Amino acid sequence: MTASITRRPRPLRSRLAAAGAITAAGALLLTGCGDQTAGADKGSEKETAAPLADKLPKKYQDSGVVKVGSDIAYPPVEFKDKDGKTVGLDVDLAAALGEQLGVELKFENGTFDTLLGGLRSKRYDVAMSAMTDTKARQEGLDSETGKKVGEGVDFVDYFTAGVSIYTNKGKDQGIKTWQDLCGKKIVVQRGTVSHDLAKAESKKCEKGEIKMETFDNDQQAQTRLRSGGADAGSSDFPVAAYAVKTSGGGNHFELVGEQVEAAPYGIAISKSNPELRDALKAALDAIIENGEYDKIIKKWGVEDGAVTEAVVNGGK
Repeated sequence: MTASITRRPRPLRSRLAAAGAITAAGALLLTGCGDQTAGADKGSEKETAAPLADKLPKKYQDSGVVKVGSDIAYPPVEFKDKDGKTVGLDVDLAAALGEQLGVELKFENGTFDTLLGGLRSKRYDVAMSAMTDTKARQEGLDSETGKKVGEGVDFVDYFTAGVSIYTNKGKDQGIKTWQDLCGKKIVVQRGTVSHDLAKAESKKCEKGEIKMETFDNDQQAQTRLRSGGADAGSSDFPVAAYAVKTSGGGNHFELVGEQVEAAPYGIAISKSNPELRDALKAALDAIIENGEYDKIIKKWGVEDGAVTEAVVNGGK
């Protein structure tokens, strides 16, 4: 997938034809040759620094920026560190993709349920925010009613994650499965797969529906759960596991049951922008091949979700 661009080296000057050429002239010519070779090497280095730059649409090559819509409150996928810097799994992967493409993938904060609208309005070029690739999102359908609600998007899938339930530590109330939540209250981030799953599972309940309280971001939901305002919370497994490990030094929450609904995370791109989609796919395949992807996945402790190749629209 990696397509490096190498400048064809310039032909070396012919040797001096006249045996009686003066030494000064010979030295001058040889110096000129040396300078040109060095220049060619520098040019080659510059061109190969971003081996996939030519795959990008020209407007991104010219601007040097791809705008990324993201809900930057979802550790460890994307969040602000103690210094206010945007960090996380998605951020590191985006930086590695940018190195392949010769651009900066610049993160811009937004609430999760507005990201696809921002993509449609061209506020963002892509959305990268632990967004599950689903057929409904590909086709622009409401996940609950199946009705058309907007333009669909394409996804470049880069990770796999399921959905997990967590409770306050030591207070699992026997909750192990989604059906154990019937008659209880759960907190979730609005517009997420956890939200969709809670609505779907509630319809199956025979002993009282699942009560839901939704929030703009997952950290707000966690705060509500800690205060005793709900029986459980749900989010993607990497996020739930990170909260269990880090919140209150590991004393606030515990995971219950097994993760379900394993599905790919995808970078969302407008269907009208296939060149950008294909460039990102090529860049992802390149960092998987060169080992940079595995280093990043290992850094964030989420090796179980690693993929071995980039896939377009792999969600079901």
